[in-house]
Amino acid sequence: MSHNGRVREFRDRRDAGEQLAARLASYASESPVVVGLPRGGVVVAAVVADALGAPLDVIVVRKLGVPSQPELGMGAVGEDEVIVRTEAVIQAAGVSPDQFEAVVARERDEVMRRAEQFRGDRPPVSLAGRTVIVVDDGIATGGTARAALEVARAHGARRVVLAVPVAPPDTLHELASVADEMVCLDAPRWFQAVGFHYTDFTQTSDADVIELLQYRPGPHGN
Repeated sequence: MSHNGRVREFRDRRDAGEQLAARLASYASESPVVVGLPRGGVVVAAVVADALGAPLDVIVVRKLGVPSQPELGMGAVGEDEVIVRTEAVIQAAGVSPDQFEAVVARERDEVMRRAEQFRGDRPPVSLAGRTVIVVDDGIATGGTARAALEVARAHGARRVVLAVPVAPPDTLHELASVADEMVCLDAPRWFQAVGFHYTDFTQTSDADVIELLQYRPGPHGN
């Protein structure tokens, strides 16, 4: 991981995926499953999956926003009822247990809805006993990434690898206890925002995600 003062810039998510795939090439021999975080992470993940000849799937997670300040994350929720709590934020914001559970219930319903929307009638790719590479287009606070890693473990992944183009060093340090391995192309000391590292950071649509998640041929099947 790069920790120097130089800002690494990617043309777009495909470019980031190609550079990330080059760093992940050695995993191809492990017949991994590649999972992306929607929306933008799926674009990066699709490039990685194609390069590794691996099946592609999605892990749906949702940030849990503080009721009085929804943009402030107090945790995340993912499939299989995985819940990640950021205790410092919960305490600082004075969020009661009932308030927390109300947000969890709402976002859990949204997780289920979006998972069905993205996959349609296709079942999730089995992660049991597999090396699972969790991909996003970048990480800021790490709440949703942590939830995704825990969801992968809940599905029985043998090894969980977090792979991202860019993330702040302190967030990577916090996630090190959850991932078995991490691959990050750039971890700048003065991290501003994920989009700052892309020339084109155009929002990915739900339709884009659905299209990318259609059957993708590969030597390891789907």
